[in-house]
Amino acid sequence: MTVTYEDALATYEPVLGLEVHVELGTATKMFCGCATTLGAGPNTQTCPVCLGLPGALPVVNETGVESAVKIGLALNCEIADWCRFARKNYFYPDMPKNFQTSQYDEPIAYDGYLDVEVDGEVFRVEIERAHMEEDTGKSTHVGGATGRIHGASHSLLDYNRAGIPLIEIVTKPITGAGTKAPDVAKAYVAELRELIKALGVSEARMEQGQMRCDVNLSLMPAGATVFGTRSETKNVNSLRSVERAVRSEVVRHAEVLGGGGKVVQETRHFHEDTGSTTSGRTKEEAEDYRYFPEPDLVPVAPAREWVEKLRAGLPELPRLRRNRLREEWGVSQHDMQSILNAGAIGPIVATIDAGADAAAARKWWMGELARRANEDGVELGALAITPEQVARVAALVAEGKLNDKLARQVITGVLDGEGAPDEVVDKRGLAIVKDEGALGAAVDEAIAANPAIADKIRGGKVQAAGALVGAVMKATRGQADAGRARELIMEKLGVAE
Repeated sequence: MTVTYEDALATYEPVLGLEVHVELGTATKMFCGCATTLGAGPNTQTCPVCLGLPGALPVVNETGVESAVKIGLALNCEIADWCRFARKNYFYPDMPKNFQTSQYDEPIAYDGYLDVEVDGEVFRVEIERAHMEEDTGKSTHVGGATGRIHGASHSLLDYNRAGIPLIEIVTKPITGAGTKAPDVAKAYVAELRELIKALGVSEARMEQGQMRCDVNLSLMPAGATVFGTRSETKNVNSLRSVERAVRSEVVRHAEVLGGGGKVVQETRHFHEDTGSTTSGRTKEEAEDYRYFPEPDLVPVAPAREWVEKLRAGLPELPRLRRNRLREEWGVSQHDMQSILNAGAIGPIVATIDAGADAAAARKWWMGELARRANEDGVELGALAITPEQVARVAALVAEGKLNDKLARQVITGVLDGEGAPDEVVDKRGLAIVKDEGALGAAVDEAIAANPAIADKIRGGKVQAAGALVGAVMKATRGQADAGRARELIMEKLGVAE
C-alpha cells in the first residue's frame, strides 16, 4: 500500500535515535603513532599496531582523550571518573585485527543534552553517551555497477584510515517531534557539527566522511508507549540526507505496518539519487559483538582538576554565539537560520574581522558567493576566496571604486584564479570611470541619442533620468559612477532636483 508522509504521521508517532561518528583532527591515530593525513597513498600510513600484527601493543592518544572530554563537556555530559576500552568483536574486512577497540558499558561521557531550534521551537535532544573508538579502513569494491560488494569482482583495502580516532555520540530516544522529526534530526546534526567545529577538535566535513550519521527510526501507534522495531540507516553524510532518510523511513515503516507486515530490525543504505533506503544486513544486538575489556590498555581516569581546566577553556558555544551575533548584526531569527544553514557564520565573522562592515560581509557571502558555491556543489568555506579578499572587494565598493556589478566580476576573477581583487580590477579594467571628461562625453552622447527622454526631464519628469543613466552605464560597460552621471545629466539639462 502507498502511504504519504502526512498519512503516516496521522497514525504513528516517530521515535528517533541518532548516532554520530566524528573523526578527530589529531596528528596521529588513536592507538599508534601513524599519521592521519588525508589523501596519502594507499597503505602508506600504517604500522604493526594498526595492522593488528601479533605482539603489537596500543597506546592511547592523549589528545584524543582530551578531545573526547571537551565534546562531553560541551554536550553537558557527566565525565567519567574512570572508564576503559573494550573489544568489539565483529568480522571487519577492513579492520585487520578483526575487532574494534571501542567503549561499551563504561563511556568517557554520558547523560548530556543539546538544545536545537526548529521554527522557533526549542527541542532538547538528550545524549545517552559519547565514547572513544577507532575508525576502520576503506574498502573499494571493483567490477560491479553500484560500487558495493554485491556484484563486484574483487575488493581493494586501504588501511590508512584504520585506527583514526573517532568519537561516537549517541542520543537517547527522541520522541514528541511529530511531523517535525526530520527537521529536528537535521537541526541536531547541524548544531552538533557547529559545536564540534567550534571546539576545534575536527573540521567535521561530512562530504569527506569526517562526520557521519546513523539514523535509527521506529514508529509506534499514536498514544502508545512501547517503541516499535527500529531500522538503522548507516553513514548518512549530509544534513539534507539526514532529513530525507528520516522522512523516507517514516513512510516505509508506515507502509509495512499498514499492510499488516512487521518491520525487520536491520541496517539500511541511503541512496542520494532517490532519497530512499535499501536493506543492508540484519542488525546485531550488543551481545552478538561479545564485548570484553581491552586487556592491552589501562583504564582512563581523567583528573577532576584537568577536566575543570578544560571546562573553563571551552569556547563560546554556537547557540550562544549565534544569539550574540544576531543582536550585533541586527538580523531576524529567520535570517540567522539561513546564514547558519549556508555555513556562512564563520566566513562572515572573518570578513568583518578583516575590516568589512557586517551588512557588506553578509551581503557578499549570502549573495554572490552562496550562489557560486551552490553552482559548484561545494560549501562556502571551500571556495577559492578568502574573507580578507571579500573584505577588500567590500572596501573597493565603499570607496566608490567599484559598483555591485563590477564587484561581482571581481569576485568571479578571484574565484577563477586571476589573483587578488586589486589585480583582477587592473587586469580586467574594471574600475569605475571617474574622469569628468570621459563621463561628461558619455552623458552628452546619451542626451543626444535620446532627445525625447531629455525633453521629458526638462518638462519636470525627473524620474526619466534613469533611462539616460542606463544609457551612460551601457556605454561605459557598467563602469560609470551612476550617481555622478545622474548629477551631470541634470546639470546639462538645466534641471534642479
